[in-house]
Amino acid sequence: MAHIKSRKHAAPAARTVGAAVLLSLAHSAAATDVPPQQAKVNDAQALPGMQVEADRSSDYRVDKVSSPKFTQSLLDTTQSIQVIGKELIQQQGATTLTEALRNSPGVGTFYVGENGASSTGDAIYMRGFDTSGSIFVDGVRDLGTVSRDVFNIEQVEVTKGPDGTEYGRTAPTGAINLVTKQPVLGNGVSGSVQGGSAGRERATADLNRQMGDTGAFRLNVMKQNSGVAGRDQVEQNRWGVAPSLAFGLGTPTRVYLDYLHVKQRNTPDGGVPTIGLPGYMAPDSRAFLANAPKVDSDNFYGTRQDHDNNTQDLFTVLVEHDFNDQVALHNTTRLGRTQQDYLLTSFMGATANLLTPNPTDPSTWTITRNLPTFKHQSNRIATNQTNVTVSIDSGDVKQDISAGIELTQEKARAIGMAALAGSTWPAANLYKPYSDVGGLLYGENGTRSDGKTNTAAAYIFDTVKIGEAWQINAGVRFDHYKTDFNSLVVCGARNGPVCGTLPAGSVVPGVDATKSDNLKNYKLGILYKPAANGSIYANFAQSQEPPGGNTLTFSTATNSADNPSFDPQKAKTVEVGTKWDLLGEKLLLTGALYRTTVTNELVQDPTDLLYYQIGKKRVQGVEINAVGKLTDDWAISAGFTTMNATVETGTNVSQDGSSDLAYNPKKAFTSWMTYHLPFDLTIGGGARYNGEMKRGTDGAIGTPDHTQGYWVFDAMASYPVNRHFDLQLNVYNLADKKYVAAINKSGYRYTPGITRSAMLSANVRF
Repeated sequence: MAHIKSRKHAAPAARTVGAAVLLSLAHSAAATDVPPQQAKVNDAQALPGMQVEADRSSDYRVDKVSSPKFTQSLLDTTQSIQVIGKELIQQQGATTLTEALRNSPGVGTFYVGENGASSTGDAIYMRGFDTSGSIFVDGVRDLGTVSRDVFNIEQVEVTKGPDGTEYGRTAPTGAINLVTKQPVLGNGVSGSVQGGSAGRERATADLNRQMGDTGAFRLNVMKQNSGVAGRDQVEQNRWGVAPSLAFGLGTPTRVYLDYLHVKQRNTPDGGVPTIGLPGYMAPDSRAFLANAPKVDSDNFYGTRQDHDNNTQDLFTVLVEHDFNDQVALHNTTRLGRTQQDYLLTSFMGATANLLTPNPTDPSTWTITRNLPTFKHQSNRIATNQTNVTVSIDSGDVKQDISAGIELTQEKARAIGMAALAGSTWPAANLYKPYSDVGGLLYGENGTRSDGKTNTAAAYIFDTVKIGEAWQINAGVRFDHYKTDFNSLVVCGARNGPVCGTLPAGSVVPGVDATKSDNLKNYKLGILYKPAANGSIYANFAQSQEPPGGNTLTFSTATNSADNPSFDPQKAKTVEVGTKWDLLGEKLLLTGALYRTTVTNELVQDPTDLLYYQIGKKRVQGVEINAVGKLTDDWAISAGFTTMNATVETGTNVSQDGSSDLAYNPKKAFTSWMTYHLPFDLTIGGGARYNGEMKRGTDGAIGTPDHTQGYWVFDAMASYPVNRHFDLQLNVYNLADKKYVAAINKSGYRYTPGITRSAMLSANVRF
């Protein structure tokens, strides 16, 4: 067996980790005892406290995704995939999924929500489409509108383009998979204590202990209490624990038992009125509002009752078995539950809500706190996934086959909450809004919804290598799903049933429907290798998302894609690209041209006013990424993308009347670099750019129809005091740039970007 080097990207990177090989400073020679198949399919993970002295600088490169469905390295995979490793996450001080995704150009939270209904958690857009329903943990769907912490995450995998062949129902333009940390052989411990702006306090610990010759225990813990820089009253408080056991490490059969528990007690951010922003005009005859002063972006318009309390529990059993050097089995069983209890004081600066008693004295102006937004919901999942990988070598023709079956049940339950009749909050002063406001009386209003989706899926991928230069890969997946949904709703409400003889506001049966169908997704790729370190490829793929596929919720609204009478939304992507391993396998450079066409979009007929699935949307552009090392001391992760997203057929969706899709920057750039100086100081920094974005269209008058593009610069410095202890300083938004990070559909509210802030970390390892 070839000698296993210490370079992190020399082996497949992560969760099928299986921990076949343990690299430790004292026991590196033991790696030669690992069975050949295990070394091929599993990762040589380092211990939590381990340092490889030869690697003086950072190395952000990871060469393979964790899923056994992807049998080739990133260099030879015919798709745009970005892997964000834990070292890059740690250096940037990122603590949540949305912060980690800043390393993927054009991926982020750009949409606040519709009017009073604010988005919560990881509300992520990718290439012009909502991707928040296509987030996975270790290849298993992770529903729930919560913010995900990365304290137990090995890497974040961003696959762009239709992923229906890998995951089943997905968003049109990609998916995100979080890979959890696993036990490894050996003993190690690491930890971090952080303090910074906005009262940030955070501590994490990662402990690994070997048990006998083939077992190990790993424990990751996290505790955080923090405000948000530049935002009054908003809080991010949480704690989590993630114990895991592994048996059979270094043998053909490995078993992993994982548990994750995270509890959050946050104060959510309802945003800031857009009054005074570029593009804001008077919503009515009060022309003086067009020249109104901009409100302070620190302002908090909520109350002391606002809360976002949620709990996540995931229990996972992973079994891996190598039959021989060519055949391996992977089985994953997951039970998961997410619960959320949420109240946000939303607001809408329409004419009736924005009062100006003295037009010449803005200190008298008020905005009504009249939109309490409630969420009282839970999501559950139970799944079993079985995969078999087979390698066949027939001389000039080689095959890598990955096939499997998946059985999944997902449930979503929401309990309706509402303010009691006559109970309101007082209006907020527009420019000095916060006072110790409370007293809203609310409770369950008798409404509810229950959704359940059962899915049985089978798939097969086959990669055929013809000689040294050509590769053909194909995949197909069949999903049979059945969704049951029923609800109780308030009559007379928007899109709700009429009350008839009942009093307005009565609770009546809503949707009671069942939808059963089959989904077929596929992909086909052709790859040519002009040299051993390069590839040129073309890929075609399809994915589908049926009604209710994102939230397990049906709607009776004729203009909703979640109406069960409609067919699934379809997305087809064509991508051509090239990937090159440069500078002696230190730097991976990739580039791709892509076009995704989404069909079965709803369009209203102007004559009969009915909706038909004849609409088409398209996003196309170029994406370029570089990750690795430019020199032994200089590491880089950078990406640039263009996203021309438009409505090709159907009604325009942007407020300015153009065919552009909303919440989609046409250009985006991200970069992060570090340099290791001779006296052991490491310095680094990054730049991010998001271009102008359009907002959605509705009846709002006078609000901005787009946000402006912006640049943000960050910096970092770290110094090892000794081999067990180092200090790290991160400074965010060096220029203290004021910008709009996300805007809501009506343009009444926006989320300000994080202001200049700093964080100091003390990191230990043994």
